[in-house]
Amino acid sequence: MVGIISYGAYIPRFRIKTEEIARVWGADGAEIARGLGVREKSVPDFDEDTITISVEAARGALARRPLDPGEIGAIYVGSESHPYAVKPSAAAVGEAIGATPVMTAADCEFACKAGTAAIQTGMGLVKSGMVTYAVAIGADTAQGAPGDALEYTASAGGAAIIVGNDDPIAEINHTCSYTTDTPDFWRREGQEYPSHGGRFSGDPAYFKHVQGAARLMLEQMGTTPSDYDYAVFHQPNAKFPTKVAGMLGFSREQITPGLAVPRLGNTYSGAVPVGISATLDIAKPGDRIFVTSYGSGAGSDAFDITVTDVIDSDVFNRNAAPTVEQLLANPVYLDYALYAKHKGKILMQ
Repeated sequence: MVGIISYGAYIPRFRIKTEEIARVWGADGAEIARGLGVREKSVPDFDEDTITISVEAARGALARRPLDPGEIGAIYVGSESHPYAVKPSAAAVGEAIGATPVMTAADCEFACKAGTAAIQTGMGLVKSGMVTYAVAIGADTAQGAPGDALEYTASAGGAAIIVGNDDPIAEINHTCSYTTDTPDFWRREGQEYPSHGGRFSGDPAYFKHVQGAARLMLEQMGTTPSDYDYAVFHQPNAKFPTKVAGMLGFSREQITPGLAVPRLGNTYSGAVPVGISATLDIAKPGDRIFVTSYGSGAGSDAFDITVTDVIDSDVFNRNAAPTVEQLLANPVYLDYALYAKHKGKILMQ
C-alpha cells in the first residue's frame, strides 16, 4: 500500500495582521479583511523563497524519519512562485537534502493544487516500482497586488510529503481528481501579480470543483463524511473551506485541526500539504483523513487517508521536527512598510 512515509512543514516567522493592511487601504480594505476570516498572514524573510521553504520542509520530514537520501528517486515541487522561470526548484532541493544525482526531478504548476498533484505523481512512481521514495512538496511565497483582495491572504510556507510503501505512517487508500477549464485566476508570463475573477473564484470555481472531487471520492469509496475523523480542504481563506465542509456534510470539528489559514494566510500550493501536516501532528492510529485540494484554472484532487500504527512506533519521531502549531507560535509582526520591503513591493538599493 502506497502511503505517507514522513512529512515536514515550514512557515516563516514574520507576520502581518490583516488589520494593518486594512489600515493602509481604508474602509474597503477593512471590510475585505473581516469577510475573509484571516487575522494575520506569514511573510517571507529577505532570503526566503520557494526553494528555501521546500528545503526546510523536506529536512523536517527526514528528521522525523531518517532515510538514506540515495533512496529518494523522485522530487517534485509544486508552486506558482518558483524563483526561476527556467531552472527547476526540485533540482536545488534534491541537492540540498543529498538526494542527487540519481533521481528524477521536476517542478509542478497547477495554481494552488500543484502540491497535491506532486503527491499523485509520487504515488504513481512508487506504486510502479520505479522509485523507492518520492518527495512531494507544495510551497509558495504567494503574490497579491497592493490593495487587491489577495493581498490580505497571500502568504508564505509549505510542506513536504515523502511517499513510499515501506511501513507508511498513513496509507493513501485512494485518490481521484475533478478538472475543467475554468479561468477564475491567472497570471501571464512576465506579470508580477495574478488576476482573478472576484466572486467567480468562489462559484463555479472553488465550490464546484471541491465538491466535484469530494463527492466523487465518497462515491468511489462508498463512504460518508461521518466515516472520517478529520477533513482538510483547500483554504484560500477561512470562509471557503468552512462553507464547503458544511455543504458536503463535514463538521467544524473535523476541519479545525487542519485549518491553519486564520493565522497563516493562503500559502497557495502549500495550503493543503500544511493542512495535512497539521492534522498528522495530532492524528492517532486508525484515524481517517479526507482531503480535497483546489487549484484555479481549475481542478481538485481528493485523497482518502488512514493513519497507521507506525506513526507511534520507534521508526518515526513526530517530535524531531516542529509541528505546524509550533511554527505558527512566537511570530514577529511587521508594519506595512516593512512588509512591503520584505515582499519586494519596495525595492532596496
